[in-house]
Amino acid sequence: MADDTTDTKSSNQMWGGRFASGPDAIMEEINASIGFDKKLFAQDIRGSIAHATMLAHQGIISTDDKDKIVHGLNTILSEIESGNFEFSRQLEDIHMNVEARLATLIGPAAGRLHTARSRNDQVALDFRLWVKEELQKTEQMLTNLIAAFLDRAEEHAESVMPGFTHLQTAQPVTFGHHCMAYVEMFGRDRSRVRHAIEHLDESPIGAAALAGTGYPIDRHMTAKALGFREPTRNSIDTVSDRDFAIEFLSIAAIAGMHLSRLAEEIVIWSTPQFGFVRLSDAFSTGSSIMPQKKNPDAAELVRAKTGRINGSLVALLTIMKGLPLAYSKDMQEDKEQVFDAAESLELAIAAMTGMVRDMTVNTARMKAAAGSGYSTATDLADWLVREAGLPFRDAHHVTGRAVALAESKGCDLAELPLSDLQAIHPDITDKVYGVLTVEASVASRKSFGGTAPSEVRRQIAFWRARN
Repeated sequence: MADDTTDTKSSNQMWGGRFASGPDAIMEEINASIGFDKKLFAQDIRGSIAHATMLAHQGIISTDDKDKIVHGLNTILSEIESGNFEFSRQLEDIHMNVEARLATLIGPAAGRLHTARSRNDQVALDFRLWVKEELQKTEQMLTNLIAAFLDRAEEHAESVMPGFTHLQTAQPVTFGHHCMAYVEMFGRDRSRVRHAIEHLDESPIGAAALAGTGYPIDRHMTAKALGFREPTRNSIDTVSDRDFAIEFLSIAAIAGMHLSRLAEEIVIWSTPQFGFVRLSDAFSTGSSIMPQKKNPDAAELVRAKTGRINGSLVALLTIMKGLPLAYSKDMQEDKEQVFDAAESLELAIAAMTGMVRDMTVNTARMKAAAGSGYSTATDLADWLVREAGLPFRDAHHVTGRAVALAESKGCDLAELPLSDLQAIHPDITDKVYGVLTVEASVASRKSFGGTAPSEVRRQIAFWRARN
């Protein structure tokens, strides 16, 4: 006959050593969010002060109770900021931790704070405020990164380097022009940040659990007090979606991808085989066994951070994809992904800004490489079209023959004798040598957005005016 009782030893084995007390311990572990959502303390207190002030203004609570609540909340804020606040896992989240402490400080008046709101709209408010502030921080950091690239682009508007496709030498460009490509990328990232701020600039507080409230609240008042453009317009949507967080992660993933591409180029460029740039010791490490090594670890870690950010985006998309309206506890899993991605993105942008300003550019090495791989072949084809009147496809064929000849002789196109070029096509004259140098090549690319130094400087001026 089985015994309905279970001794302590068998209970521990059933639940595992970490959950010695059984189901209650498991529920506490899976339900508590204070370990990470305490990061929202400032936003939670700010939202509660605005809510209490509105309640008093509307006559829903007394001015005396409001004053006690605001004083208590400011006291709690000071305690947390000074490290003297004791967070409790038993109280689950930041909201209940603050409310419990408030009750201790001011007594029954604390119970009036939660009038006309729910933890559902409260957490939506706290999180939205935090993401908005993080986006504003990201906007400024991207502005600083763009400024660093503008300085390097101006410094190297005439510094010739090879342009690549398929990581093969394609055509000569300037390093300034290459830097401006990243200005464009990070400029679009910043535009996405600004649009995201506009999208989320609505106050959730007052949506309550999902249906709004019967109290005569003024949601426009709290929205204004909290720096939002206006209140949200549907209480169900307000508490049930996290697309503002997903949009932040999407932006972070795209910016991270741009940072990773740049990091990859720095890794390649800093190798002895390229030698285009050199990072100082501030952004490099040595080898524990090979004393000659100088590793671009900062760039490599920026490249790796992108994987974490992408993972956070996929995680939150997956968390939200099957949730019926309105709120579900699954949504508690939203914050850790965003917090981690934000930290990774901040660090990656800061590191990359430092590397861009710090790196030494080897212009001589870049110029030498710019002429390799017959990078001025397109200039020869263009010359044949322009000066000899050939259709481009014919000019392309003639140029291909010239490249093959130069390759067989082990020389550059500019080193081929005129007689050899005329043997390929009789209309070639000695004027062709004026377009076969890398300097002449880049100088000729004056189309809008091209690599000519004059055009690079024009784009730098445009971006300085808007940065």
